[in-house]
Amino acid sequence: MGEVPEKLVNDNDLDSRTEMSHWRSRRTFLYAVGGAAIVSAAGLALMGAQRSATKIDHRRSQMESPIELVRRFCAAWSENIGAAELAAFFTDDAVYHNIPLEPVIGREAIANNIASFIRPGAPGVEGIQFRVINIAANGSVVMTERVDVFKLPNKSFELPVMGTFEVSDGKISAWRDYFDTNQFASRSK
Repeated sequence: MGEVPEKLVNDNDLDSRTEMSHWRSRRTFLYAVGGAAIVSAAGLALMGAQRSATKIDHRRSQMESPIELVRRFCAAWSENIGAAELAAFFTDDAVYHNIPLEPVIGREAIANNIASFIRPGAPGVEGIQFRVINIAANGSVVMTERVDVFKLPNKSFELPVMGTFEVSDGKISAWRDYFDTNQFASRSK
């Protein structure tokens, strides 16, 4: 871990001082536990994503509606960002449930779940694009009709999906997707 670049540090700017403190805290933590070999790369990425996403999302959540948050989340999948950055959209105790599979509970478990099915090379999914066909909201509940486009190493396929998102304090607290698992299995072969 290097020092924080000079251009990021401005002693008069609270965000810059917080950023510098964040880097020092991470370095101190790594020294205390005996080095980076003990801390997983995914854990570090999640810690960094939570820090930067919290800073950005705090500003957005003050003026962003639930439907805008879900639109931004769906768009983020098309940008091929990492699992930790996608998980930063969720509350700490969020529930992600692909019906009829078992629900995944907690931001870190959601990040691990996303990372488990998005991985380069065979037989993994190299990317997923969420094409939102329709979106509607009733208060903090947002429903999406989507076509999810899965990019595999040698082909792509589309899967119709209905999704329900519950939003709390500018974060996704629950996400349920409904799709035909037989259709997914046959198209992914």
